[in-house]
Amino acid sequence: MGIRAYKGHGTGNDFIIVPPTSRDFTPREVAVLCDRHLGIGADGLIRIVPTAEADDPFVRAQADAAPWFMDYRNADGSLAEMCGNGVRVFVRALLREGLVTAGAFDVATRGGTRRVRVDAPDGEVAVDMGEGTPEAPSRITVAEGRSFPASGMYFPNPHAVVLVDDLAQAGALRTMPEWHPAERYPAGVNVEFVRIVGPRHLAVRIHERGVGETLSCGTGVCASVAVARDAADDSRPGTWQVDVPGGTVWVDVDAAGTATLRGPAVLVATLDIDDAWLRAAA
Repeated sequence: MGIRAYKGHGTGNDFIIVPPTSRDFTPREVAVLCDRHLGIGADGLIRIVPTAEADDPFVRAQADAAPWFMDYRNADGSLAEMCGNGVRVFVRALLREGLVTAGAFDVATRGGTRRVRVDAPDGEVAVDMGEGTPEAPSRITVAEGRSFPASGMYFPNPHAVVLVDDLAQAGALRTMPEWHPAERYPAGVNVEFVRIVGPRHLAVRIHERGVGETLSCGTGVCASVAVARDAADDSRPGTWQVDVPGGTVWVDVDAAGTATLRGPAVLVATLDIDDAWLRAAA
């Protein structure tokens, strides 16, 4: 019997989303499914899990507020705390499955409960991303040998944000940039290269841990806005436009510094994964 799933994306940050009737997957199975040549291809895999049935007690504690848990895995099978675009595509799948209705509700993640809002079944999905937590600075070195100062920011995934004059300075980004000191990010780090285009307008490239260069990254976009606000000494509430290789998203920042990420979230296909193939391939 096959495994029913969806393929979806938020500004090109793409995911395989599996309804709650499915079994769990090993890290190797996730990597096989996310392989762009030998599998389906995706930046990550998301399981829809009843929060009360999650393995992690921190997640289970969110069950009263958030009945559904976004169990997110990177493309290499590793776990991640949160995924801003992933949450928005997850919500689209919840709606398609009839598990929620349009409106405002909470979703459980490894980074804590997140409030989401969708005004209509096919409308824009917005997610409360919190304020972010600044971390000590570091240095980032790309494969071409160029080195840059980076600002640390947790959202709640770890991010190293580099402000550049030209996004081409990041190089090809085929391999994970190095960070210094090496002990700064023991679980790895997402690296954002950010060009300030104009007032409250950024262009960003992202290398995501466990994935590679991605067309978009929701937590990375929010981390980039937080660092750019500090650099511009702009603490006023308002909306920031962020252009990523996969399109455009918007970050609304309120007077307290809380960021709300919004933008397109699309389901493009319903899948029937051959379980026998997957077990054999993994």
